[in-house]
Amino acid sequence: QVLLVESGGGSVQAGGSLTLSCAASGQTYLTYCMAWFRRAPGKEREGVATIYTNPDTTYYSDSVKGRFTISKDSEKNTVYLQMNSLKPEDTAVYFCARAEGPCYNLGSRRFHEDAWRYWGQGTQVTVSS
Repeated sequence: QVLLVESGGGSVQAGGSLTLSCAASGQTYLTYCMAWFRRAPGKEREGVATIYTNPDTTYYSDSVKGRFTISKDSEKNTVYLQMNSLKPEDTAVYFCARAEGPCYNLGSRRFHEDAWRYWGQGTQVTVSS
């Protein structure tokens, strides 16, 4: 059984920073694509970033590119999302997700919800102006 648990959400003023964590248990995540998604109030869930090992590759949505950084700690089985220069429009519930294979298998579907098998419960991020 795969379990994903997010933490690190909270409230911050615009321009501030937060780091989210996703602790994975169960099957090792090293051979699977991992991602962060978010769902803003009244909107659909959208993809934010993906990460894969071997090759070590990352991918970002245009809305967060240059401000957010996805990373991993293999020993801790944890994926992180460092969020800098936060904006009010970044306010959302942030979810961690795991696919069934490598990121390159997803192709253009990388940010389609149905391409991801396992999901965490989410952590709230609120950015005030």
